[in-house]
Amino acid sequence: MRIPERTHSLAESEPPMRELALGMSYPRSLERVGAVPVVIPPVDVAHVPELMSRLDGLMLSGGPDIHPAAYGEPEHSALGPTERDLDLFELALVQAADELAMPILGVCRGLQLLNVARGGTLIQDIPDALGTQINHRQELPGRIPTHGVVLDNDSRLEGAMGRQQHEVNSFHHQAVERLGHHLKAVARAPDGVIEAIEAPDRDFVVAVQWHAESLAEREDQAGLFSAFVAAADRYARAGRRQQAA
Repeated sequence: MRIPERTHSLAESEPPMRELALGMSYPRSLERVGAVPVVIPPVDVAHVPELMSRLDGLMLSGGPDIHPAAYGEPEHSALGPTERDLDLFELALVQAADELAMPILGVCRGLQLLNVARGGTLIQDIPDALGTQINHRQELPGRIPTHGVVLDNDSRLEGAMGRQQHEVNSFHHQAVERLGHHLKAVARAPDGVIEAIEAPDRDFVVAVQWHAESLAEREDQAGLFSAFVAAADRYARAGRRQQAA
């Protein structure tokens, strides 16, 4: 979300207002592998069931810090800007997707949100908690990887991306602390930060801490989006079979 206090408007532009902003690399990464992406604005949570009934998969993008009230902890001094309404809306989306057994793909904040939605907690500031062995807030462009991750053998993520070791980018200062219910850590950075989680009991509930959409032209990252879209297609086909029965 963008708010007037953090942006500069021209004199001839529309009156200042809160705006929805999303990098085009997110929808492009899905479009490239055959999906039709739909951007969902954070509307009243009462609309969530109707919204979800029209979708085949849910992708959670990056964004601001999640307010620690969402997982029952006080604010850390390094907490960045938060959007409480956005937190509540996206948590409702995840819970609805879970109830429908819908495929979910989380990216950066999306990973953290999935973990919180399932009862997990977050490290609110990696440098304070774990030190600075790795700079998880790189200054280089997102298309440039800056550290490695190792994937668990036989995880859904490894099946999607192929091989166990990958180079990724890094734009976050928060990370998973306590895992949420029925979630498993399936990738870590060299400093121990959890870089990916998934739900082993679901067809496709996978989330990564790096910004895969900025690396989507790479074969391994494209594999992640392809696997998500394939799962969404299976979900849609299963729904159509139930309607026809």
